[in-house]
Amino acid sequence: MLLDPENTLFIRGATPVLLLAGATVHDVLPPLIAPDGAVPLCEGWSIVPRLTLCVVDGPGEHGLVVPALAAPVVGGADGGTASSGMGDWCADAEQAGGAVVMSLDQLPEALDWSALLSSGAARGGFMPALA
Repeated sequence: MLLDPENTLFIRGATPVLLLAGATVHDVLPPLIAPDGAVPLCEGWSIVPRLTLCVVDGPGEHGLVVPALAAPVVGGADGGTASSGMGDWCADAEQAGGAVVMSLDQLPEALDWSALLSSGAARGGFMPALA
């Protein structure tokens, strides 16, 4: 299933994050509750971070594709273009060995990690990257 890049937010960091809104896989992802900030592994799921497409692959027929080059990327110090931001996000994911994928009903207006990780509304977890 193709997810509109407007329903995503790629967040750079030592452990990069991919926020999804209205994703078809939301209900099959495990609840993501990590009030201490230690995000659990999302068993049976993986991510393939690439500059043009990002694939989130789950068990069976579950998964989605994000046209990554058109998606928003935040958190970089360079303030560059979306393409360089996405390339940097992919490099972050490669270095971390994966990314945290967090599915929500809608993207938050502000990134309040403690609220997102303790509300019970988020689903997902850390997904290892496939080569």
